[in-house]
Amino acid sequence: MKGRKRCRMHGGTNPGAPKGNRNARKHGGRSTETIAAVRYLKEIARVVREPS
Repeated sequence: MKGRKRCRMHGGTNPGAPKGNRNARKHGGRSTETIAAVRYLKEIARVVREPS
């Protein structure tokens, strides 16, 4: 763009969410603990479904 340092379409670096923004917090759905719990439950379900 002539006379400007940034393109009006593509912009520049994004500073991200403001500090303290509650909407930017993680929900925990992909946390290490949650993934481990899902694996554990799937393993239990597999063992229960296996014929004896």
